[in-house]
Amino acid sequence: MSPDMAVELARRLLMEALLLVAPVLLMAAAVSLLLSLVQTLTGVQEQTLTAVPRLLTVAVVILLMLPWFLHRLTGYTIGLWQDLHRYLG
Repeated sequence: MSPDMAVELARRLLMEALLLVAPVLLMAAAVSLLLSLVQTLTGVQEQTLTAVPRLLTVAVVILLMLPWFLHRLTGYTIGLWQDLHRYLG
């Protein structure tokens, strides 16, 4: 495998990982922003109040997006196996 092929393989892997984690990170960031705004407006600065909603949001997003995650991962894996001959030669 040439260095160009290894870089291309790593690039595709990182792009796929970024696409898979983006919905979870975006929702966690949105919930964190909303909770920070509520804390600022109410004056309540308790850190434990933000952890539980953030964890629940991440869990719900993962559960709802699981079929899409599996579809993306199986598509990536099938594509990798189909192109494996390029990387072995």
